[in-house]
Amino acid sequence: MLKMSQLVGLVVYAPKGRRKRDDEDVPIKKIGKVRNVVCSPSGKRVVGLIVHQRDIAGMIAQPDLFVAYDAFEPYDKGIVISRPDDGVDNAARARLGLDWDSCIIWNGMDAKTEDDRQLGYVADIEFSAKTGKVRYFHLGDGNMSESLVGHVAVPGSMLIGYQDGWMIVDPEAAHLELSGGAAAKAGEGYARAKEGVSKATKKAGKVVGDAVDKGSRKVGKALGKAKRAVGKDPGKKAKEHMKGVTSMFGEFAAEFKKASK
Repeated sequence: MLKMSQLVGLVVYAPKGRRKRDDEDVPIKKIGKVRNVVCSPSGKRVVGLIVHQRDIAGMIAQPDLFVAYDAFEPYDKGIVISRPDDGVDNAARARLGLDWDSCIIWNGMDAKTEDDRQLGYVADIEFSAKTGKVRYFHLGDGNMSESLVGHVAVPGSMLIGYQDGWMIVDPEAAHLELSGGAAAKAGEGYARAKEGVSKATKKAGKVVGDAVDKGSRKVGKALGKAKRAVGKDPGKKAKEHMKGVTSMFGEFAAEFKKASK
């Protein structure tokens, strides 16, 4: 499985030309960065990525590029377009049979149940690298509570559709439990730390415990600040997702290879 947060902000590369022989290496060029993830008109399948192309000579703006979900692979801490002939723009849309004007970008959209209970906004999407089918929509509220106690993972099967600027989901989604969050992870770390010093003196145990508590508060504060900043400016979402997450690309590459088998 892949996540939208693993992709947004990654550098995108493309071949400079075509291979004349199977064993011939083709030069690679940097063309831009992943801006967003696009879903099918039903909203239940990721069909590709929106790539913000680099300006020509730093001055002339280039149009965004559509890259199909099955037309890229990991490359040098980013991704490279692996199907340049039928994996981008109109050729990709035609191959996938997409009604482009009806496709949906869920990222940042508010979500509510069919009976009008507001749940937050779409903070992440988890989907199959092989088929694009959405497994979960991760909903958050963009503030400290999300950072501390986590988000709601709504199964793709609970999606009803789009209506008037809202993602509409099954009423049962309102009863789903929160998952993840800094507090939960910090609590696990605290438990491990306490267990590790159980045979030490009480003084040593107190020092470790205090250190864990202090570190947990700092993590929660930093995450809360980042989430609030993203909420104010959705355009910063990609940058905030990437800051301080040095293992993100490694996880993406590993998951991509595993999910594509």
